[in-house]
Amino acid sequence: MSDNSPLRIGFTGLGHMGGPMAANLVKAGHTVLGFDLVPAALEQAKADGVTVVASAAESATDVDVVVTMLPSGRQVLECYTGEGGLLAAAKPGTLFIDSSTVDVADARAAHEAAAAAGHRSLDAPVSGGVAGAAGGTLTFMVGGSEAAFADARAVLDVMGGKVVHCGDAGSGQAAKICNNMILGISMIAVSEAFVLGEELGLSHQALFDVASTASGQCWSLTSYCPVPELVPASPANRDYQPGFAAALMAKDLGLAASAAQAGGVAADLGRRAAEVYAAFAEGAGAGKDFSAIIHEVRAGSADRTGEEKDQSKP
Repeated sequence: MSDNSPLRIGFTGLGHMGGPMAANLVKAGHTVLGFDLVPAALEQAKADGVTVVASAAESATDVDVVVTMLPSGRQVLECYTGEGGLLAAAKPGTLFIDSSTVDVADARAAHEAAAAAGHRSLDAPVSGGVAGAAGGTLTFMVGGSEAAFADARAVLDVMGGKVVHCGDAGSGQAAKICNNMILGISMIAVSEAFVLGEELGLSHQALFDVASTASGQCWSLTSYCPVPELVPASPANRDYQPGFAAALMAKDLGLAASAAQAGGVAADLGRRAAEVYAAFAEGAGAGKDFSAIIHEVRAGSADRTGEEKDQSKP
């Protein structure tokens, strides 16, 4: 796959992330056979030049590469090995790339299933959100063999701005959940700092101007600021419409917390962030971007202030 010749690529999972990724493959000159369970996703994919097919199995038939972007590890394994599964439909030696974010154990199980069926595979979750998927600027964190990784570059480089081989099977998923644990914790910290600044009479602009060039600088502040009018590309300027949904952050932090518990890692902040986002995603954060967590911080602060006032009454 190193001669840059057009490839036939099967793509299952054409949602908010997978759809733009598949569209970029088409723009690069590849033939993409796509499948999704949602009719609207199929319509958009068809408009983007994807050849829409009737089943996941059909998308994997007689192709060079199969890409999956699905909500959970259970669904990935079912799609790989269930009745009418991708592994059985693909020709021997097909390269499988799973870009879903799943548990490390599920990723390794998918690798084992692919190898048993005579295929090569990579776990290749992404960072960068919907904007990165649309712009072809995603970061891919890849686990699997060096040889499979080398062959996948022709596909991954089209969809991503940075592609990192993290190690053997499951290493891509390990990197993803560690990265998003940092991201979730830092967004809560930035949100708490802005709410504290509000209480102390500090303007948003003043805090941003200081922290963005001082030791508080981080991606959650300078690229994805949770208050509006400071970073043009931030969802805060669009009523927190998801670039990366709170529910997805809750999922990723839950995976990180589970992995930390299983490994005996004292990830106290990671576990607390998982709890915060789980509650937020099920309540006020449903359908919102994860940066909208600042509203939860404000609400919790108002409740606490009210309680303290009540307790101060004679």
